[in-house]
Amino acid sequence: MGRKLYVGNLPYSATEASLREAFTASGTVESATVITDRDTGQSKGFGFIEMATDAEAQAATQALNGTSLDGRQIKVSEAKPKASGGSNRVDNSGGYGRRY
Repeated sequence: MGRKLYVGNLPYSATEASLREAFTASGTVESATVITDRDTGQSKGFGFIEMATDAEAQAATQALNGTSLDGRQIKVSEAKPKASGGSNRVDNSGGYGRRY
């Protein structure tokens, strides 16, 4: 298991500080990030935690997956690597990124 964890179903009130606080009981939190909308700044309801070791990440997953944070049942799992490559955005021509 990797050290970076995905945390889903976060309440919109969650902050990086509250996320860090929730995971500190399981070990050393190296970083806590709540993903926000770039236009509004509002939380998108998920974030990422990076623990100091794989063992701490596994302990945090087991301890916190399915628990309640500010009234919402959060989902904690190993973060998947970012997909590389092009965009799946549909352009105005109806194709997927085609250039004519």
